[in-house]
Amino acid sequence: MRWHYIPVLMLLLAFLAMPGAAQGVKYLYGSPDLSATIAGTNEFAPGAETGLTVVISNSGLNTHKIVGSSLVTPDDQPNTAKLVTAALKSGDAPFTIKTDPQFLSDIRGGAAATATFNVKVKDSAEPGTYVLPLELTYTYLREAEEYGSDLLRYNYQKKTVTLPLEVRVTPDLQVEVLDIRTESLNVGTEGYVYLTLRNAGHDTANNAIAKITRNGASPLIPTDGSAYIGRFEPGDTVDVKFKVSVANSAEPQSYPLDVAVTYEDYEGDTVTSRSTTIGLPVGGKIAFEIVSPKLTLSPGSKGVLEVTYKNTGDAPVYNAQARISAVDPFTSSDDTAYLGDLAPGETATARFEVNIDGDATVKEYGIDSEIRYRDALDNSKISDTMKVTVALKPREGTIFTNPVFLIVIAAVIIGAGYYIFVYRKKR
Repeated sequence: MRWHYIPVLMLLLAFLAMPGAAQGVKYLYGSPDLSATIAGTNEFAPGAETGLTVVISNSGLNTHKIVGSSLVTPDDQPNTAKLVTAALKSGDAPFTIKTDPQFLSDIRGGAAATATFNVKVKDSAEPGTYVLPLELTYTYLREAEEYGSDLLRYNYQKKTVTLPLEVRVTPDLQVEVLDIRTESLNVGTEGYVYLTLRNAGHDTANNAIAKITRNGASPLIPTDGSAYIGRFEPGDTVDVKFKVSVANSAEPQSYPLDVAVTYEDYEGDTVTSRSTTIGLPVGGKIAFEIVSPKLTLSPGSKGVLEVTYKNTGDAPVYNAQARISAVDPFTSSDDTAYLGDLAPGETATARFEVNIDGDATVKEYGIDSEIRYRDALDNSKISDTMKVTVALKPREGTIFTNPVFLIVIAAVIIGAGYYIFVYRKKR
């Protein structure tokens, strides 16, 4: 190694370490230049609620720069938008802005930031192009004054600019329910729903199909939930018919049902309108009650059960048949009886022949009974199980009414007659 180069190397290092050797930078001219665009689509249907994302870009430039060893470099550049706040306004557009102004911090020259606003288009919005004003408030470095070699004074300028965001409201179909009628809609049965629909929107629907769907956990369940409409122009009305079943767990009250229309829109795309929720009244469950008094029979006898049934429900039934399930100590070969049609509140009496075992215990018995019927839509249904109360009591009267005694008397009479017949024949 050549040792005589060491002093020269140390001198160069000392020059580099001197404070005055650093090169300072100062920008004389420049300012932020902000613009805004919508990320994604700018088309919205009436009634839509969505997040509108706005991209805010800063294309501001610094046009003049000074470099010198005596300059102190400022912390900020003139084209940096500092402490940016973005506020979206509705202006004259049929939009509701649900998001407060958003703080975006600093946006340097050549950089961008995003802000998302929750917006809702009014249901009554007319199709067309609208402008949403975006108000941007920020601060930028207007000037940095030097005082000596180690002091800078910053002069900031606050500025507010309003940028237009163009949005478009598209035509759509809006379902308006003008009339609602129901037929035979009762708990535990099927019924019909008749609706009069109107196209309250601005789009002509082609190949339109009206549909009903279940609303959440509603007990109304569509069983035939589509009706073809065809061409459905703005202002047109149409009558449609659907079939709906009602769960057994429902109560007699109104329940929700959703109505919508699937169609081909103005661009030829298949879309579905926003659902409209309606309320449908549901009648009480079809039910029956045994209204005849308690029946009394005796062990070892054959009797007739006359049972009177009453339709205590809210709807008529058709071709009703009553049935009993005879169990020990009862037997029956005639356990079904025809009742016919029963309107709410009407009664009908059924007759069942039964035999009672002779060794049956004297007490009250409950014989299961049910009714099979058809509802208004000709669906076969079976009622809840009812109890026919039968009390077994011993026969009343003298000994001459006792079956055992009568058998003994009959045997004695037959024996006596046979003896007399033989005796006379011998003489």
